[in-house]
Order: sequence, then C-alpha cells, then structure tokens
Amino acid sequence: MDDKAALLRQVPAFEALADEDLLRVADVAVPRHFGSQHVVFREGDDSDTCYVVQAGHARAVREHRDGRQITLATFGPGDIFGELAMFDAEKRSATIEALGELDTCAILGADMRRLMREHPDIAVKLVIALAGRLRAANERLARQSFQTVQSRVAAVLGQLVEQAQAEGADPDGGVEITATQAELAQLAGSSRESASRFLAVLERAGVISQGRGRLVVHQPRALDGYVY
Repeated sequence: MDDKAALLRQVPAFEALADEDLLRVADVAVPRHFGSQHVVFREGDDSDTCYVVQAGHARAVREHRDGRQITLATFGPGDIFGELAMFDAEKRSATIEALGELDTCAILGADMRRLMREHPDIAVKLVIALAGRLRAANERLARQSFQTVQSRVAAVLGQLVEQAQAEGADPDGGVEITATQAELAQLAGSSRESASRFLAVLERAGVISQGRGRLVVHQPRALDGYVY
C-alpha cells in the first residue's frame, strides 16, 4: 500500500474500505501544500474538494458580520475536512486556515462521486462512516449542553492532548498545546473570561503552565477530574 493509501487508512471515513477501494481513492488524491496562515477555502465558497491532513495543522472558523471570528475545530495529521464535497457541491459552511505549514492530500468531489457510482460499496461504507461521525457529534453537543464551563474547557484540553500524543508528544515531559485562551474558549463554547479563570485554576494546581499563545499540560490525567 502506498503512502497516500496508508494516510487515508487513518481517516475514520475511509478506514472501513477494502484495500482495493482505498487504492482507488488514493489514485485520485493529489498532494497540496499551503503556507502558514493560508486560507484553504472560505465560508460560502463552492464545495469541490476535500482534504486529508498529512502534516501540520489547520482550523475551521466562522466569521460574524461584525468581523468577530469563532474557532469551530482544529485538524491535525490523519484528519479530514471539507468531506461533504464528496457528496455535493453546496457552499462551504466554514473557512479553513492553515496554522503553520500544511501538507494535505486533496480529493476532488467529482472524482469521489465517480468512484461511488462505479463502486457502490465505497458509497455505502462512506455513508455509514459519516453517519457515525454525525451521531458522535450530536452526542457531544448534547453532553456539552449539560456541562459547566470548567468541564467543557477541560474536555477540550484533553482532546488537544490526545491529538498531540497521537502525533508523538511525550506526556512525561509535558504536552505543549499551541492555542490562545480565546481559541480554547471558542472550542469549548464559553466566554474568554470564563475560560481564563478556569485556566488560572489549573495553573495554580500545577496541571498546566501558560505562555503567550501556548500552554503546557503537565498532568494530562488530572484533566479527567474536571470533566463530568
């Protein structure tokens, strides 16, 4: 299996595909590089391509008409974004911005739709995988609606720690998270002030230490005690 297929195998939307089907998808995937802060696509653009992150990070943001932005999600190696382009050409629902240098595999929606017509098993497995992601997202939103700000912020930090560890971070030496307090608050669905107060609590407890635009989680397991 080539490098592109091995990367695609990491993506939940593709992991159930048979090897021959995965290689078919890999054949239509092309490498795309984006520089730091480059906008991959903007909210309202036509959907024509989905992307799998090979190296680097990106974030999804939405912008209010008054210019304020909210971070919806972050993406690292093995994550996919813009995946609805595989099914239709509707408008993009968010803007994707590269955080540092970003390497991806890009898959044209038209190519995926052709593959799904020619190989119906691909379509069935993709729909099942995406339905699972939607179900998990609904459960996460329902869970968050009953959580306190502290619980949501701790859960977001835990998810970012897991992502960093999956990319090779050593928890024994402290896991560095590159994110501002405002970005963490947005991901947790809270105000910056509320998130900042809780981060100060974690810092006093020795769970984290903070710097400019970054923080280090020294006790990842301790975060679980704040999530309920």
